[in-house]
Amino acid sequence: MRICMVGTGYVGLVSGAGFAEMGNDVVCVDIDKAKVERLRQGEVPIFEPGLDELIARNVKAGRLTFSDDTAASVASAQVVFVGVGTPPRSDGGADLSAVDKVAETVAANVKQETILVLKSTVPVGTNARARRIVAKAAHPIHVVSNPEFLKEGEAVNDFLRPDRVVLGCDSDDTFARDIMARLYHPVCLDKDRIIWMAPASAELTKYVSNTMLAMRISFINEVATLCEKVGADIHEVRHGVGSDVRIGPKFLYAGPGYGGSCFPKDVQALVQTGREHGVEIDLAVSTHRVNERQKGLLPRKLKTHMDGDIRGKRVAIWGLTFKPRTDDVRESAALTLIDVLLTEGAQIVAHDPEGMPKIREIYGDRVQLVEDAYEAARGADALVLLTEWRQYQNPDFDKLKSLMKRPLLLDGRNIWSTYGLRGQGFHYEGVGVRSE
Repeated sequence: MRICMVGTGYVGLVSGAGFAEMGNDVVCVDIDKAKVERLRQGEVPIFEPGLDELIARNVKAGRLTFSDDTAASVASAQVVFVGVGTPPRSDGGADLSAVDKVAETVAANVKQETILVLKSTVPVGTNARARRIVAKAAHPIHVVSNPEFLKEGEAVNDFLRPDRVVLGCDSDDTFARDIMARLYHPVCLDKDRIIWMAPASAELTKYVSNTMLAMRISFINEVATLCEKVGADIHEVRHGVGSDVRIGPKFLYAGPGYGGSCFPKDVQALVQTGREHGVEIDLAVSTHRVNERQKGLLPRKLKTHMDGDIRGKRVAIWGLTFKPRTDDVRESAALTLIDVLLTEGAQIVAHDPEGMPKIREIYGDRVQLVEDAYEAARGADALVLLTEWRQYQNPDFDKLKSLMKRPLLLDGRNIWSTYGLRGQGFHYEGVGVRSE
């Protein structure tokens, strides 16, 4: 099948390479000519485990190509996927200008009956909006909503082995249903993972799924704060609660707040969608408010340990990305901490296996970035752990203690909470745990 994937961001590259892996002929299109040229040279612009090998294999096989000519690429495709960005507007809603542009280009250039698939995360009503744009095309264009559920760090596996494939399509549109079923057939060989629904339901499913997960994170973070007040331990509470099969253990880990490109944006977009239709989704509003407050938790803890004055203090940070196995620093708790430290005159030395180039783009030389994690701790008044990369999970604490000016460890992920660090001479504090 001939597929055009418009947009070579996170969703577009993973999906495009994934469909090529299934035997389709895929062209990934982007208006950024320099980016397209880098992709042609084998340079993958994002870090995602397994993606570079997937792209290289399918480029070599001739199934995956890259282009900056959207019109020509659309004209020869049977299925056109929209994987462009939908950044938040100032009111929290989604900016759909890029989606509209793709729909207009498809309408003007198709040479045959075509399916336009909305892969980007879009609010309810976008499918209907796209249909209005393509209604006057020379050939029939079917519009299908197919939200992505790719976890950064696990995206390749999520695409090739999904737990579900949500497809929003009119029940009487047999042309689109037959083509989409065939397209996703390779991931349904052992089990039919396709969930058919109305386009509006598919659009809403993505926002509700991410908001529900974000809600669990914000709730457990509030409970962690209560644990610190009453002498409970969030590990024990999480285990007791998560053992209930109706609840389960996932997304019940206390920390410095959620980040990334999806949860913050999608929670706000759901709130705005509700307001546009006269519905105040109070739980989503509270989820966002709690998360914003949680991002300031570690800066508050740090200032408390330093009697409110961090000016001139050297603070080491381990972990800059919002989660491991990605280079994405968007909405990361590290950004909040860095902003506070810079505002109050602290010196920052940081390390991250993948996120340092993105931090350098944002802060320049205001943040010292080092290639060795232990070097970041040299002479530090405090070490703050923000991302649970594996290499941080069992460090040489004797070495750390010898390097640091003051043995203060603030563990934003609670991965060191059972190591008895206070008994080793450290001042240790996690999030909602009884520190040993």
